[in-house]
Parts: sequence; structure tokens; C-alpha cells
Amino acid sequence: MSTAKKSNSYRLRMLTTTAMLGTMAGLLMLIEFPLGFIAPSFYKIDLSEVPVMIGAFAFGPIQGIVIELIKILIKLIIKGTSTGFVGELANFIVGVAMVVPASVIYKRKKTKKHAIIGMMISTVVMAVVGVFLNAYVMIPMYAAFMPIEQIVEAGKAIIPWVKDTFTFCLFCVLPFNLLKGIIVSVIVAIIYKPLSRLIRKGL
Repeated sequence: MSTAKKSNSYRLRMLTTTAMLGTMAGLLMLIEFPLGFIAPSFYKIDLSEVPVMIGAFAFGPIQGIVIELIKILIKLIIKGTSTGFVGELANFIVGVAMVVPASVIYKRKKTKKHAIIGMMISTVVMAVVGVFLNAYVMIPMYAAFMPIEQIVEAGKAIIPWVKDTFTFCLFCVLPFNLLKGIIVSVIVAIIYKPLSRLIRKGL
């Protein structure tokens, strides 16, 4: 096969796999459940970052961002929004904060060790970004749907150390995102290698 044909074949495989993974992620985003022992029930965990991370590892950070965007669009098409797009925007930014560092590290050296290191670092990055994003952007925006005082009280009912918006994010949002990152990382570490072979063959 000529170089041009190989390039076109790779590009087509990348586009079709990106669309497929984005659709899978969007469907997984619809399956969510609260972690009531960490954060109030309006914070729900889902496994939609698993296909996004797989795509980012396979094709690089830019495709990871594209898959993340497709995921959000699929979710909005199917279910719409109940938060005035605040929840979807937060999910997109936090998702990007997770998949980009991991895929950049993995792209430099494609070994399981680097994948795990990348996901560990990206989990911390995502959790820290989530704290500041929620404290200074998302919760003030979400206050149009639920008063900030009510959000803080919901957190305080679970974690007594919660006193204000920032401590809510520190003691509720931070561990929530850390746990989500760990769960996603473990699943990806288990399934990526066999899936990567299928992706190289064009699924």
C-alpha cells in the first residue's frame, strides 16, 4: 500500500473510531449515579471518560478533546440539559483536564507504565481543576438553579467541615473527582491494550 493510501486509511479509521467512541461516551454519560457518602446527590459519577481516554491514547490529545465534545453533544441531543448547560460545560472542562495530560504523557512513550503514570497525574490535575472551576465559576453559575447556601448546606450534611463554597469544593468535589479519576484509570488500564489492537485494525 502506498504512503498516501496508508495515510488516507489511517485518517478514515481515526474519524470513524472518534465518532464511535464519542457516541459510546455520550451514551455512558446518560448512566450516572450519585456518591452520597462524598458529595450531594446532584453530583453524579459516570464512566463516559473511559472511551474518551481510550481515544486520546490511540490518537492523541486533540482527538481526545474532539471525542469529549462529541460526547457532550450526543448527551444534549438525547437528553437535553437540566442545568442550563452548566453541568455539561463543567463535565467537558473537567474531562479535558483529565484526558489531555494523560494522553500527552503516553504519547511521549507508549508503554503501560507511562499510561498509568499519565492517568495518575491527570487524575490529580482533574481534581484540582475541578475544585477551582466549581468554586469560582460553576457553582456561582449553578446558583441560578439552586442557592449557594443550599449547596453548601447539602455538603455540610455529609461533611461537617464544609463551611462555604471553597470548603465544599475541597471536601466534596475534590474527593469525588479523585474517586472518579481512579475508577476510570483502573478500567482503562485493564481494557486499553486489547482494544488498541482492534482500533489499529479498524475495529
